[in-house]
Amino acid sequence: MASTPKILAFAGSTRIDSYNKKLVKIAAAGAKAAGAEVTYLDLRDLPLPLYDEDLEAQEGMPANARTLKDLMISHQGFLIASPEYNSSITAVLKNAIDWASRPYPNEAPLTAFAGKVATIMSASPGGFGGLRGLVHLRSILGNIKVLVLPDQIAVSKAYEAFNADGTLKDPKQQESIEKLGEGLTKILFKLN
Repeated sequence: MASTPKILAFAGSTRIDSYNKKLVKIAAAGAKAAGAEVTYLDLRDLPLPLYDEDLEAQEGMPANARTLKDLMISHQGFLIASPEYNSSITAVLKNAIDWASRPYPNEAPLTAFAGKVATIMSASPGGFGGLRGLVHLRSILGNIKVLVLPDQIAVSKAYEAFNADGTLKDPKQQESIEKLGEGLTKILFKLN
């Protein structure tokens, strides 16, 4: 029998009322319903300095970067909701990826990413729903050896898409986001 997939779910936003935090929680619920063990991570809880090789050389990897990297290593899959800032990903998401990519002594390169499977999504007030940023995120993750599943969803006009409880107003859209989490879970079961 296949082992239970472990999925790390997070958004590339630190804003308290982030649309992308709401979105990734919906996908996480779909993953849990499909049988995954899901850990939700708020990047706000792990503040990181901007990646700086001199800082790393002088002080080592910051404790929060170690925590993030260890979380990524201990999960087989990622659910990532990425806001779009100026047609790309957020600085906080890129910085988290950069810190987690740094090797521990005697460690294989990209241990936190190589062989992992990810599903990406976005929500944005704009008409494209953050789609342009997902192109960049898919490229970054693919280049660091993450298998990014082809299904993705970008929710446009996010300021009017969510109910007060964090669910989506459109039941079909809600179901589609839940299915992103379910789909990742099914792939991870097959790979296990």
